[in-house]
Amino acid sequence: MALPINIDDLLTRGENLTLELKLAAKGLPSSIWETYSAFANTNGGTIVLGVQESQNRTNRNERCVIAGVNNAENLLKDFWNTINNPGKISKNLLTNEEVQVVDVVDGKQLIVINVPHADFSLRPVYINGNPLTGTYKRNHEGDYRCTEEEVKTMLADAQSQKHSYDSEMLPNYTIDDIDLATLRAYRQRFLLRAESHPWNEVDDLTFLTKIGAYRIERETGEKGLTRAGVLMFGKYDSITEPNCTPWYFPDYQEWLGADDSQRWTDRVYPNGTWEANLYQFFHLVYTKLAQYQPAKFALKGIERVDDTSAHVAIREALVNTLVHCNYAVRGNILIKRTAQGIIMRNPGRMLVSIEDFYAGSHSMCRNPLIQKMFMLLGYGERAGSGADIIVKGWQKYNWERPKIEESIQPEETMLLMPMNVGIRRVSSLKDSLGVPSVPSNVPSLSQVVTKLYQLVPSMTDLQYEKALNVILALTEGDLSMQSLMSHVGVSNRSRFRKDVIAPLIQIGFISPTIADKPNSPDQTYQLTQSAHTLLQPPAYITDPQSL
Repeated sequence: MALPINIDDLLTRGENLTLELKLAAKGLPSSIWETYSAFANTNGGTIVLGVQESQNRTNRNERCVIAGVNNAENLLKDFWNTINNPGKISKNLLTNEEVQVVDVVDGKQLIVINVPHADFSLRPVYINGNPLTGTYKRNHEGDYRCTEEEVKTMLADAQSQKHSYDSEMLPNYTIDDIDLATLRAYRQRFLLRAESHPWNEVDDLTFLTKIGAYRIERETGEKGLTRAGVLMFGKYDSITEPNCTPWYFPDYQEWLGADDSQRWTDRVYPNGTWEANLYQFFHLVYTKLAQYQPAKFALKGIERVDDTSAHVAIREALVNTLVHCNYAVRGNILIKRTAQGIIMRNPGRMLVSIEDFYAGSHSMCRNPLIQKMFMLLGYGERAGSGADIIVKGWQKYNWERPKIEESIQPEETMLLMPMNVGIRRVSSLKDSLGVPSVPSNVPSLSQVVTKLYQLVPSMTDLQYEKALNVILALTEGDLSMQSLMSHVGVSNRSRFRKDVIAPLIQIGFISPTIADKPNSPDQTYQLTQSAHTLLQPPAYITDPQSL
């Protein structure tokens, strides 16, 4: 079912990363197909035909002029004929529900096209029959033509589930390219985990074959190390040769000085004193990160005898970073520890949407052999399947929720794991409501959350988070359902209304502005006076003597 369109809301925002306005006075503008490609290859977006935007105007009514379209029926016919022509558009991602004619003022009509984010298996979405010249992406400046490297990355990702980059056999690589000390350490850990496993009795080459680090091509009889095997166990010089991963550079930094302007206080990177393969990097970095976590612990190798949820979350996050990294492109793995938390960054965007990653509804791993090698040791057993272990493990300590961010230029994924006490701290008030133990940096939100726990105890943590985001968004003014969904980052309208909007209305935190027409396409939502009151700092904040 197509979402109702609130044109005023769209135009108030103006053109941005996910909105393109086009005049269409003389028919379909030719640039519409570049925008279609860009939205499909980036994060999706909305194209509105019949609106002219003047960038030099700041007032919305002056900046966005609604001209309307002439003969919407003919435009739609032209649109569908073109998008279904494989010589012009490589893939039609749209259904009828995603293309709407909207009636606006003075009898004018607009055409609104909602372009979804294309699945990685369908990318690149390109125009004019040539992916190298007809593939576009979106940034804040608009649509731009992708470089050859960006196109090849998308093509490689599309084939990754059939022929992953890490499974490729490297010509002329031998056992001499493997760091035997690393392999011994790995095998020892494998032995400790599965003492009676038959692989413990085989020689090194057979063992490497069993785990996917070495393979024999059945059709040709060719033998050799896989890229995964060299990355996991290889010598650094072998890893960074042109035929393997020339841009490989894993980097761990600690910035624990008095302020961020100071130089890093500790660093682990390829400096010639160690082989810097993935197994060694994982071992060293996890050990360093673990020592800063709460509760005393004992180490057996790198395994905690008394693992906490925070340590499990860190291991899961670190393995995810290494197995989802795009080792075929420029860029480096960076793990950064600061006083505020942990940052994990890797080249390459995720193969699933951020929403799907959090939901755990899809499992797509860019490097399945590397993932397998970690899983055989019991690490990252759910790598690629979601973020629930990371999120739940982190929030158990009332730290702010870990957050995934993606960048387009360059393509990178970043996981932020804050260690400052945030909104979740108020969960401690669930059994002792009214105790003023909330940190001063979130005084107002604490009252809202406490009330939410009281009035809607059946909500899940994720639903609480979405409800808070709705409330925060509405502090800036009235918003439509579509805008609220965009702010929160959800796509399922009915579930969002049932799980979040309806409870907030029921407890009197928000209300529809058109009360007698709840399903009106012009419907927006506003904060109630009671919510505004709760958002004011409590007395013990403004007047400490009140304690």
